[in-house]
Amino acid sequence: MTVPISGNSATREWRVFRGDGVPRPDGAAALPPAPPWRTFHGGPPLPPPRHEERETDRRLGAFAHIMPLDQATLDVVNAALCLRRPLLVTGPPGSGKSTLAYQIAHELRLGRVLYWPISSRTTLQQGLYAYDAIGRVQDTAVLRTSTKPAGTTTAPTDTPGHLTEPHSIGDYIVLGPLGTALLPRERPRVLLVDELDKSDMDLPNDLLSVFEEGAYAIPELVRAREREVSVLTEDAHVRAPVVEGRVQCREFPVVVVTSNGEREFPPAFLRRCLRLALPVPGPEALAAMVAAHFSAEVAEEARDIIATFHQRSVDGGSLAIDQLLNAVHLMTQAGPRPQSGHWDELMTAVWRRLNDY
Repeated sequence: MTVPISGNSATREWRVFRGDGVPRPDGAAALPPAPPWRTFHGGPPLPPPRHEERETDRRLGAFAHIMPLDQATLDVVNAALCLRRPLLVTGPPGSGKSTLAYQIAHELRLGRVLYWPISSRTTLQQGLYAYDAIGRVQDTAVLRTSTKPAGTTTAPTDTPGHLTEPHSIGDYIVLGPLGTALLPRERPRVLLVDELDKSDMDLPNDLLSVFEEGAYAIPELVRAREREVSVLTEDAHVRAPVVEGRVQCREFPVVVVTSNGEREFPPAFLRRCLRLALPVPGPEALAAMVAAHFSAEVAEEARDIIATFHQRSVDGGSLAIDQLLNAVHLMTQAGPRPQSGHWDELMTAVWRRLNDY
């Protein structure tokens, strides 16, 4: 149902993500305007990133066989897109939490997904940027040595020309996944924050200000002499200008945060996210995933393997989708067949539960 907007604005469908794997011709242009309180004005505006399908294909396979998402899931995802809020996705391993980010990027033509894997040692700054101070000092020392006047043993200290830095400070700063996602692009990037529940206790709270303001500062550039510095980004061979040491987005990124439910998050963090719980995929959804990575014929041949995998997942949990795909791949090779006794022994190794490691 389309909700009318008061005033002179025309009615507009806000559910732009369909979950069917078909890219929209209008891409990100289909997104509804951001709410006034989630509108940002960073600049200078940057062009959209280069679109890359290889990683998406590796993750999701052929979209012709993708299993459409249910309406309740679609509504939550579209609400997060409309409100420009992070989407916190929970569910058991293999329920499709991380692949959701790649589906959104593919359908709305938002470019390569920026991937930020989280561990207990991950800090906010690692997500924003890294500064190679040691490399800069070493390069400066090399330049000083190479520019010594003939017949001297030390570099002069009173000749400014001999103290010139070898490169701009921007050559020693690389924006991380979160930092790159917040660059002022005309259309949002997709950022996958994977397994936030593995983080240090402080990281969710540290993210609050960045998620609220859509901005961050780079102190090393705030102190720099240049007003505008070109820095490296998470995208290979792509640089971006940073003005006066501060990055401010124009469109808040599509942030997909995944969690396996291993811990609770602070209420202040949860309040700023829209939460989505994904169930264990059923046999039909599993067959669609197999068909996407192999073919419909292979999925039909593997129906007994899929049924056994689903039953084991329901009974004990902690099995991931890639373990099913591993079994199907082995089925397509020369070796033990699913009907043989050796196959059960092989599956004991391939389908070892995650909590058994």
